[in-house]
Amino acid sequence: MPPPIASSKGQHTRAVILDAALSLATQVGLEGLSIGVLAEGTGMSKSGVFAHFGSREELQISVIREYHHRFEQEVFFPSLQLPRGLPRLRSLFELWVTRIAQELDAGCLFIGGAAEMDDRPGPVRDALAASVSLWLAALHRAVTQAQAEGHLPADWDAHQVTFELHGLVLALHHEARFLRSASALTHARRGFERVLGQRA
Repeated sequence: MPPPIASSKGQHTRAVILDAALSLATQVGLEGLSIGVLAEGTGMSKSGVFAHFGSREELQISVIREYHHRFEQEVFFPSLQLPRGLPRLRSLFELWVTRIAQELDAGCLFIGGAAEMDDRPGPVRDALAASVSLWLAALHRAVTQAQAEGHLPADWDAHQVTFELHGLVLALHHEARFLRSASALTHARRGFERVLGQRA
């Protein structure tokens, strides 16, 4: 049975608002998001935007969830189509750094948001930390699977490998976005090979 027209229209409107909010958040940060600014940017009334989110905090959390969803669609799920082990781990890293390199003007919400919210306890910070933790857990799982497949030494500390790969991504974001280094992506890829003991 198809959903009521009003419900379908409401979902579409919410999706449009959320898309605009995500675009705005990558420019002004999560703290820069507000019902008023978003209403002005979408040509809606404040009450119209409020009806879909209820509060600025819920709007911020919804943006984090949407960013996480898009990240999964672009990085995580395509990698799952590859065999377990190094092929999947390599894909996770490559799609992640490629995405960051393409987000120079907007910036990565995971990284930029973490810097912005690290000293602001509350539900928004918790939602962002949960998203980042889920992603790092997926990366750690890919490392342990690569060990199980014999692609990486079994006695390696998987948490350390995950930490170092995450560090490469953070360095890439800083050098590419802040320092505008044209070689940042190349350095990140070389770093991946070195962390895994593969000499290109």
